[in-house]
Amino acid sequence: MSHSVFLSRLDRYDDPGLSAAVAALLDRAGCPAGPGSRVLVKPNLVAPRNTALSCTSPAVVRAICLFLLDRGAQVTVADSPAFGTGRIVARLAGLTEALADLPVAVASLDTPRAVSLSGGGSIGVSRLALEADHIINAPRLKCHDQMGLTLAVKNFFGCVCGFRKSLAHQTLGKDYSHFAGMILDVLAALPPSTSLLDGVVAMHKAGPVGGEPFALGLLGAAANPVALDTALYTRLGLAPDRIPLWREARKRGLPGSDAGTIDYPLHTPDDFAMEGFVVNPALAPLAFETGRFLRGRWRSLLVTLGRGR
Repeated sequence: MSHSVFLSRLDRYDDPGLSAAVAALLDRAGCPAGPGSRVLVKPNLVAPRNTALSCTSPAVVRAICLFLLDRGAQVTVADSPAFGTGRIVARLAGLTEALADLPVAVASLDTPRAVSLSGGGSIGVSRLALEADHIINAPRLKCHDQMGLTLAVKNFFGCVCGFRKSLAHQTLGKDYSHFAGMILDVLAALPPSTSLLDGVVAMHKAGPVGGEPFALGLLGAAANPVALDTALYTRLGLAPDRIPLWREARKRGLPGSDAGTIDYPLHTPDDFAMEGFVVNPALAPLAFETGRFLRGRWRSLLVTLGRGR
């Protein structure tokens, strides 16, 4: 069985053709949203720092919302950042302002429900995500110090509520395969999704917050997030052993984890110049040292108290 990945070129976020390009990609990827369907748009709102590069572009998120509203869907935009709340980071990233004139709710992915993990135990995933009819997963294409790259599959980790993400780093962070398996378990528990990747300006050399811009000019969409990620891993010349999520997906035999099963009805990955895109050759430890973990939780509390809900 083949898996289609749809790629489109867009060089600027202020391009007047952005909304049409996003709509065409979501339509080609088979997004089923229709009248009355409850759709969660899940951008990457990682933290209130370097938001212009670390978060999904507000212009891309707005274009997604316009597509969904045109189809009569009920739209909520939400995430659970590493620091603060989804509402706070959405405001700091300019997303709240970008959506102000639309009948769209901006929220935080909170109110956890336990999802069982294949390696034992459970993790708290937002009810808002679990109870949606459909999810539009909208990651930013970025390097990630601990996971190599953060693309479509990794972005679903944001459906885990609040501090539980940091706690997962502590409890599962001694083993990359366990941590990657947890993210794939979260993905498996969620409703059907369509992924729309923001790679107009990507982040390379470091991440998910402190990297540098890389003008790539790419928008990508797929019904299968694993296939979308595999397309980018392959174009960058990476091997599964370099990317824990890809390695674990292949170990589980997940559809789309084999590059040979992917087809490209529009542009191919080779149509995009990625020479010079630097992926850190060594992965940082998954588990935070105790002081960093405690400082992170304290910083998150200060952001929440200082910025409001």
